[in-house]
Amino acid sequence: MNKDHNNSDNKYIFVTGGVLSGLGKGIVAASLGRLLKSRGFKPTLQKVDPYLNVDAGTMNPYQHGEVFVTKDGAETDLDLGHYERFINEELTGANNVTTGMVYSSVMEKERKGEYLGKTVQIIPHITNEIKRDIKQPLEESDSDLIITEVGGTVGDIESLPFLEALRQMKDEIPPENVAFIHLTLVPYLKTSKELKTKPTQHSVKELRGIGITPDIIVARCDRDLPQSVRNKIGLFCDVPTENVIENQNMDVIYEVPMAMEKEELDERVLEQLDLPKRDKDMSDWSRRVEKIKHPEDQVTIGMFGKYTELEDAYISITEAFQHGAAETGIKPQFLWFSSEDLEKSDLEDHLEKVDGVVIPPGFGKRGVEGKITTAKLARKKGIPLFGICLGMQVATIEFARNVIGHKEANSTEFNPDASDLVIDLMPEQIEIEKKGGTMRLGSYESTITPGTKTEEIYGKSTISERHRHRYEFNNDYREEFEAAGMKMAATSLDGQLVEVIEYEDHPWYIGVQFHPEFNSRLEDPHPLFTSFLRTCRDKESD
Repeated sequence: MNKDHNNSDNKYIFVTGGVLSGLGKGIVAASLGRLLKSRGFKPTLQKVDPYLNVDAGTMNPYQHGEVFVTKDGAETDLDLGHYERFINEELTGANNVTTGMVYSSVMEKERKGEYLGKTVQIIPHITNEIKRDIKQPLEESDSDLIITEVGGTVGDIESLPFLEALRQMKDEIPPENVAFIHLTLVPYLKTSKELKTKPTQHSVKELRGIGITPDIIVARCDRDLPQSVRNKIGLFCDVPTENVIENQNMDVIYEVPMAMEKEELDERVLEQLDLPKRDKDMSDWSRRVEKIKHPEDQVTIGMFGKYTELEDAYISITEAFQHGAAETGIKPQFLWFSSEDLEKSDLEDHLEKVDGVVIPPGFGKRGVEGKITTAKLARKKGIPLFGICLGMQVATIEFARNVIGHKEANSTEFNPDASDLVIDLMPEQIEIEKKGGTMRLGSYESTITPGTKTEEIYGKSTISERHRHRYEFNNDYREEFEAAGMKMAATSLDGQLVEVIEYEDHPWYIGVQFHPEFNSRLEDPHPLFTSFLRTCRDKESD
């Protein structure tokens, strides 16, 4: 739906952060979106990232965590995954803005002569571009309000142009159509046994120096926020005391909307935006959270990956399993194994500790042989195996080597000179030299092969899943795989690309070329994850 971006009915909520990064602005923004949606509003959420990368696609997961892929193929910040999971809506590339994006667009316009010979400056050209980008998600959707999270910390030099753009928008938008929420840290000092408000005071002072006064302060803390502390923050930061919101640590992130509901964050925002306080229903959400917190069963899942030192690198996968827990009552307990270490250790001992194996996505040769050995042992021992993207390719290589007999089988990515390249570069990728935004990205439909376990799991014949890869199953080997018992359980609509492989003689041995975790939601868990959990539980009880 295309709307005039100057529509006076549009509402803007800006979430900034102070003191330090990593306080959970994304979860607070997503939780607010969930609460507003439960009242019948149509929120969309957006992340503004001040780094110079055009997108997150070429960043190492250890630098910035997982790369989340939207339906239209944008490689974005992992917070967009939280947004989608909380409001149960699909977002697009317009919902993630970076400094690199903004500057690239402005420089392209300058080269085309669109500024008519003017001197191109941060103000107004960069800030105008930022304002345009902030308004774009409202133009492209039927949403009636947008929650924009500004990455980084107030005071960072990188975020100054974005905060200046927000300051300008504050003056251009009717006051009842904009709300500023500032998230800060209120630490507890053990020596004096008191909560300290000075970091919050200085953070708000920094924000006000830019020309922005927060309407609401969300205080991240590890214990109850006494009324006296709320009064002090309200007094020194010039906000009503009732607009000082406590944000304690939670065991499950899906508890945060209920905590924010208890603190009446959504009510304070509705008052600021002059919106009606419609009735809300969070009963199904609450029921699912309780099921996560009080499971009926538990299984141990081994995550055999490359980036296991930073769990955020696989956050959509672990969250998809949490969604499965909310549906099945089966709690996943994760054991993390570095695929590099697996090449030096006794894998069989590790596999004795788990009920199921997940080989997650990744790029590059490092640690691949450890994953291949993991796939081999899981296949031979009847341990449920779930291969995702690279995990599917690893299972393919292992099967070619140890079942079909192609001892030198490999992927072009790892050894382009191997005699049997069962995983090969997609034809359209051969001449591509740039890395950013050039893979097979976004949602594609697939046809499921009748009579397969995959069909039983999905319960339908056509599916749509998100992709992020360059390499594919080599069709020259299809017949050999099928004859040896590895089914091509799903293919692209034209039948040319293998999307799912499935080993027949096994309780649960499935590899998918796509990323099902990106489509999983708390209120709508992905069937592959729920099925895998149930199989792991049944194996444990055998």
